[in-house]
Amino acid sequence: MKKMFALAAVALAVCAHAQDFPAGKPVTIVVPFAAGGPTDRVARDLAEALRKPLGGASVIIDNVPGAGSSIGAAKVARANPDGYTLLLNHIAMATVPTLVRNVPFKVETDFEYLGIVNDVPMTLIAKPSLPATNYKELTAWIAANKGKINLGNAGIGSASHLCGLLYQSATKTEMTPVPYKGTAPAITDLIGGQIDLLCDQSTNTSPQIEAKKVKAYAVTTPKRLTTPLLKDLPTLDEAGLKNFQVTIWHGLYAPKGTPAPVLKKISDALKLALKDADFIKREEALGAVVATDGRIEPEGHKKFVAAEIAKWSPIIKAAGVYAD
Repeated sequence: MKKMFALAAVALAVCAHAQDFPAGKPVTIVVPFAAGGPTDRVARDLAEALRKPLGGASVIIDNVPGAGSSIGAAKVARANPDGYTLLLNHIAMATVPTLVRNVPFKVETDFEYLGIVNDVPMTLIAKPSLPATNYKELTAWIAANKGKINLGNAGIGSASHLCGLLYQSATKTEMTPVPYKGTAPAITDLIGGQIDLLCDQSTNTSPQIEAKKVKAYAVTTPKRLTTPLLKDLPTLDEAGLKNFQVTIWHGLYAPKGTPAPVLKKISDALKLALKDADFIKREEALGAVVATDGRIEPEGHKKFVAAEIAKWSPIIKAAGVYAD
């Protein structure tokens, strides 16, 4: 009897917590990257869009960068599972299990999945002096310069590093990786001709493409983009590199064990936020596409991440480059 009463008391406490959530306390979204970067910008847009559906709660950002996002993610995995500490992470949730060999958590089991937020296209760009004027000419240039090509990235585990690995794997071409501490110095050196190629998010490359400071060859989405600046760029698939697709998606997570009623409140709030006109407008300005498919559901989100882990693990292992 005592055990039954204890279980009933726990159930009532959980129910009361869910009804009160977010009971006048701020909700913190941990961003495992530095302030001012693309993921941080998405998180701040999302925080604003979540306030109203969370009953006017304050939603704050906590930047915890390092080790390919694993430091910030570990902080959330260890957090009290009460719904007040969440994680916004990008494709790193699918790559960290391989990129960080001693990762202090399990992506598949240490988090509750709340839904995918958006997809950010990648663009393949080059130094302005590169002679190729289109992707066909670029492939010929790559073939003629094997062993001499420098491929920049924003650091191990970054979106540009991952895209570069996939591109080399797909084209069966080895290039010399040149890692930087962030996208800004990589693009600066690309403009200056110190490196040859870079594959990075449209949120980072669009200003340089618009200013014609770099050459742009293709996007990595399955279909052409509709944004005026990038609508004339072919997809890599249509340019001849079949089945090459990579976008930098962002997803929202809670610590494992967060009560189901609280998870439902957050998940429902996320779905409303993804329909918010101001949020959609802000994401479009970043070159991002707000998610509308089955991945906005927790189960769809989890299945998608599992498929992404299976996709990236062999590519990272073949490269033999790790973030720890």
